[in-house]
Amino acid sequence: MERRSETLSPARRAAAGKLAALGGLLLAVFLLSFCLGRYGVPLSQVVRVLLYRLGAVLGGLLDRLPGVEAGPLFPMEVTWTGQMETVVLSIRLPRILLACLVGCCLSAAGSAYQGIFQNPMASPDILGASSGAAFGAALAILLGGSRRTVTLSAFFFSLLTVALVYLLAARAPGKRVLNLVLSGIMVSSLFTSATSYIKLVADPTNQLPEITYWLMGSLSATRTADVRYALLPMALGLVPLFLLRWRVNLLTLGDEEARTMGVHTNRLRLALALCATLVTAASISVSGMIGWVGLVVPHLGRRLVGNDYRALLPASMLFGAVFLLAVDNVSRNLLATEIPIGILTAFIGAPFFLYLMLRKGGLR
Repeated sequence: MERRSETLSPARRAAAGKLAALGGLLLAVFLLSFCLGRYGVPLSQVVRVLLYRLGAVLGGLLDRLPGVEAGPLFPMEVTWTGQMETVVLSIRLPRILLACLVGCCLSAAGSAYQGIFQNPMASPDILGASSGAAFGAALAILLGGSRRTVTLSAFFFSLLTVALVYLLAARAPGKRVLNLVLSGIMVSSLFTSATSYIKLVADPTNQLPEITYWLMGSLSATRTADVRYALLPMALGLVPLFLLRWRVNLLTLGDEEARTMGVHTNRLRLALALCATLVTAASISVSGMIGWVGLVVPHLGRRLVGNDYRALLPASMLFGAVFLLAVDNVSRNLLATEIPIGILTAFIGAPFFLYLMLRKGGLR
């Protein structure tokens, strides 16, 4: 029997090569990030510490299997100090991982929203997730909540805001997509006003600075618990987005033509929007307000791999992780006092978006 060999088109092969290059760039920035900081750690020691710990964890998992005694998978001589190990594993690893996760999620959400609404200006906060999270965090700080309470409150109100937007859009007559956008603008305005009132009545000595700093976005004081908390909702949103990415291309054909191909466009938009909202809420709840990532990075991805979402969504995820990790490295090393990362993303993102808009071809 003759076997058929499926070959990728030249465009798909080129996109795959660019995705591989982005993956390599992410790995390089990931490793170099451990070397940056007040306490320098050589790259060779960083790699050894990470491999040793990874081998110990994997070996411990294998040891739980009946009849298996694996031990450490990467045994090696300890050439690093205890202080180096603490800096790499307890201080920098959680922050670096969270920067990658948040950048990946915000970029994926922005790319998905731009496909859902067929609008190059769509961003992760288009349905009010950011304003709801800001209100939830400010309310928890005003009530004297712990760091975990602030995170949970931001996550809850972010999802609640989007649910309210969907409820209003469903009850309003007219086009569903337009109603979603208008409802998001209205509800965002209400929650932004409520956040402003909380800032007005907050204690100006302690609570107001904490609220203001949260609203500027920061990854400082990131703990392993923050990564564990955000990982599950991020995965629950990212995996369906990745698996459904090829269907986003069908939305560009128009609702009627997509239905003839067996795709229920309203259900598809709802599923994609829910997944994008979930990863946005999880990201904002642990990092604070970080803007422009979900708006600018998808356009960079389009410049690199084109408009095909089979390649665009992975490119946006990788690009977003690299971008936010690089910006976070600047925020914690540029000055003696750490700069909130939300300030830097806006400082970099706004001029770059203007450049994309004014250059030949404009936004795509």
